[in-house]
Amino acid sequence: MKKTLLAAVALASLTTAATTAQVVETPKLFDNVYIGLDGGVTTPLSHHPFFGSMRGATGLYIGKQITPVFGAGVESMFGVNTSSWNNMTHSSTAFDNSYVGVYGTVDLFNLFGGYQCGVRPFTIEAQAGAGWGHYYRTESPDWNFFATKVGLNFKFNVDEHFAIAIRPSVGWNMNHDFGQSATGYNVNQAAFNLMASVSYRFGNGFTCVEPYNAAEVAALNQQINDLRGALDASVADAGALEVTAAALAAQLDSCMNAEPEVIAIKEVKNEYNSVRFVFFRNGSSAITADQMPNVTMIADYMKNHPGSKVVIKGYASQVGNLDFNIRLAQKRAEAVKDVLVKRYKVAADRIQAEGQGVGHMFDEESWNRVSICTLETE
Repeated sequence: MKKTLLAAVALASLTTAATTAQVVETPKLFDNVYIGLDGGVTTPLSHHPFFGSMRGATGLYIGKQITPVFGAGVESMFGVNTSSWNNMTHSSTAFDNSYVGVYGTVDLFNLFGGYQCGVRPFTIEAQAGAGWGHYYRTESPDWNFFATKVGLNFKFNVDEHFAIAIRPSVGWNMNHDFGQSATGYNVNQAAFNLMASVSYRFGNGFTCVEPYNAAEVAALNQQINDLRGALDASVADAGALEVTAAALAAQLDSCMNAEPEVIAIKEVKNEYNSVRFVFFRNGSSAITADQMPNVTMIADYMKNHPGSKVVIKGYASQVGNLDFNIRLAQKRAEAVKDVLVKRYKVAADRIQAEGQGVGHMFDEESWNRVSICTLETE
């Protein structure tokens, strides 16, 4: 029996180290301390009628769940005095016998199934203990003996703190008793106990934490070093920009303090006085607010000159896919026409909208994202 218990403890230790040691945070001292109250029956296993000798029993236990697998505690159990019911004088107290001892528990579900970082609704614990047993007698001196006890706890966790359990167990009187010649685990000196219990656990349970990942930490350190390098480069760039800003400020002061220069401007006739430009953003055919005044000028001109017409030619820059740019150029011409027709109520038959594809009019590539609107007078 002792060898079996030692083997079970060794197996549980190895399994706990493999499955929970790296993921469960160590709780505080008074976390997972619990107290429970037992009530049930006890009866000898031999030489007495099993049910005829059954008597009530009660007990109290206090323990602590040390890890998700292992627990330990102290417990007591008292067999109710039923001898006096049969006019016998076996005991002068309310109890015929008592047991007080220490015990250890192994959570079999967490042992073999691994800890799930939370309270299981149901679990089974194996329990073993040893302690002091006592018989209360009047016709002879009280009898003390060394006792051992093993059992199972079928535990239902109502929530994170309250639990109810069914606790069958067998206890042995390890000494000579009542003329028995054998000692140790002798069925003639054993009793079966069936208890129901309710318990309350104090404090917090076990908290799962992510195991240390050396590769992940190394990667994060590399990211930190890269960001530090980028920060140093940004500081250097900021310093260079400050120097440039100071030079520009000096140039601005010089210009503001310079004597005004009168430049004679030769009047040149603008051959594009009937042309207006509507520029667009990259990849877009939407007319932005800053370009709407140009469209408004076209609309005003056409209202003031009822016989006038306008030819709108849409263009795209060379950036991007050619087929897309051809369609985009047409959309830009149509966009100007739509505003003139819908907002300014210009007759559609006075407007000709054409897509010209990729434009090459301007050296500045972004200027080629444009609709060129040419007004034709009556």
